[in-house]
Amino acid sequence: MASWADEISAIIEKNIAGFGTETTATASVGTVIAVQDGIARVYGLQDVKYLELVEFPRTGLFGLAFNLEEETVSCPILGDYTQIREDDEVRTTGRIIEVPVGDALLGRVVNSLGQAIDDRGPIVTDKTRPVERVAPGVITRQTVNTPVQTGIKAIDSMIPIGRGQRELIIGDRQTGKTAIAIDTIINQKGKDLFCIYVAIGQKNSSIARTRAILEQHGAMEYTVIVAAGASDPAPLKYLAPYAGCAIGEEFMESGRDALIIYDDLTKHAEAYRNMSLIIRRPPGREAFPGDVFYLHSRLLERAARLNEDYGGGSLTALPIIETKANDISAYIPTNVISITDGQIFLETDLFNAGQRPALNVGLSVSRVGSSAQTKGMSQVAGTLRLDLAQFRSLAAFAQFASDLDKATKARIDRGRRLTEILKQPQYSPVPVEKQVIIIYAATNGYLDDIELDKVADFESGLYRYLDTTYPALGQEIVEKSVKQKNKMSPELQKKLGAAIEEYKQTALAR
Repeated sequence: MASWADEISAIIEKNIAGFGTETTATASVGTVIAVQDGIARVYGLQDVKYLELVEFPRTGLFGLAFNLEEETVSCPILGDYTQIREDDEVRTTGRIIEVPVGDALLGRVVNSLGQAIDDRGPIVTDKTRPVERVAPGVITRQTVNTPVQTGIKAIDSMIPIGRGQRELIIGDRQTGKTAIAIDTIINQKGKDLFCIYVAIGQKNSSIARTRAILEQHGAMEYTVIVAAGASDPAPLKYLAPYAGCAIGEEFMESGRDALIIYDDLTKHAEAYRNMSLIIRRPPGREAFPGDVFYLHSRLLERAARLNEDYGGGSLTALPIIETKANDISAYIPTNVISITDGQIFLETDLFNAGQRPALNVGLSVSRVGSSAQTKGMSQVAGTLRLDLAQFRSLAAFAQFASDLDKATKARIDRGRRLTEILKQPQYSPVPVEKQVIIIYAATNGYLDDIELDKVADFESGLYRYLDTTYPALGQEIVEKSVKQKNKMSPELQKKLGAAIEEYKQTALAR
């Protein structure tokens, strides 16, 4: 009898020991009670978290728990919302929205969820990051003192951008805002700066053209394009910049440098306004909800330069804002101006007058300034902004004066040549040493007796002459100014002046 009881006990113990402790995660279930312009209003989902992915099992689509109300949850649908019907079941997933990150994304075009949309297969990476994240604190940051070379003479000389800075590009449509961003990406070849280009609300043909240009210049190998096209629903346009920022943060926090371009945040704010009005958040100025400042501040504050204790990486942000009739005092432009560390203002009148890039020197500023500039450039371009400002005021005055004294005429002639050398064709970034050379030549009077319509030819000829006759000169400027972070010595300036004068004699003799 005892042995039978022992046998039964042993069987029970064995079964208990083999009993699995695994439990399946429970999911809250809700029901769609209304669908309107990409937003589903869901009843239920008691345990849902803010920004949690929710699934619509019938269609396979996902949504985002966006507005957590007392009875219902408003969920922007991340896909074709026309497939969603009333009374559809909705389930929580337990996952806060995140995107894949890492080097596997380089050279790829992805959507706002980090899924490949370039017909080159899925992205193979096991790293993910949440799209929303608190910005790095002050203790983790260091000062911005390393330049991002854009290759654009007018910007690198007068409005320098540093690694970790937030510099706004602002202007009316068709004034060259995207061109500046693409030139900057092209110029990063070989400079260990990874680029993320976020296209918000653009036509798919425009995004494809941008990709083709970057591929043509060999820039896609270090670039990720995050695309939310004009035909995509507002929730995907809303998510795109945050997804791009998460991709950039992976580079920054692994000790590398990254550059992110948001093209453009005007359409981003409009997408957020559309979503907010549908879920009945109270509208304020220009029908934007009251937290539209926070929409962009929590995005742009994530750009930073981390100190050495945190890896020393950086994320530089170049947001783009479109104005109407050059009105930079409108609601969204003033918001973003107050968040960023300066702005590059492109003016329609200058663009139409042939000044490309159409940079308004008076309204453009970098609040980081010469600390994010090579020493050689700050040395030769120190008076450039003042010279141009004086030229503009004198040129305006000279329209009404019939007779000008010699000094005023000379200053106007110098200003015209300075303006001429700052013109630059698209997709043709100029190396920093060549920028230093031509600005040195212009500010020191070597171009004063060159005819205005021949300045561009003189510049390209000078580059070719120095490359073939004095190749060590450019290398010495890079060595002293960029690598050693020193000013050009008087001896180097003397050699540079002699070389320019030598070429000038041969050019004028032709």
